[in-house]
Amino acid sequence: MKLPRDISGAELADLLSRYGYSVTRQTGSHIRLTTQVGGEHHLTIPAHSSLRVGTLSAILSEIAQHLKRDKSDLIRELWG
Repeated sequence: MKLPRDISGAELADLLSRYGYSVTRQTGSHIRLTTQVGGEHHLTIPAHSSLRVGTLSAILSEIAQHLKRDKSDLIRELWG
């Protein structure tokens, strides 16, 4: 499945709440998310109006690794 080309950092932060991520702080143009699911994990995403595909892919890879899940399954759950 292809990654969306028009998702913003704020929209991604909202979607990631399904996996226990919540905004812990925002400094400038970056949003810091934290989850306690599967152990504490911190994630920083840009608060841009449209995330680059490579940036989105790297963020999703990091989340999939933390949750010990397949990245393609994660993508399907979020946008399938």
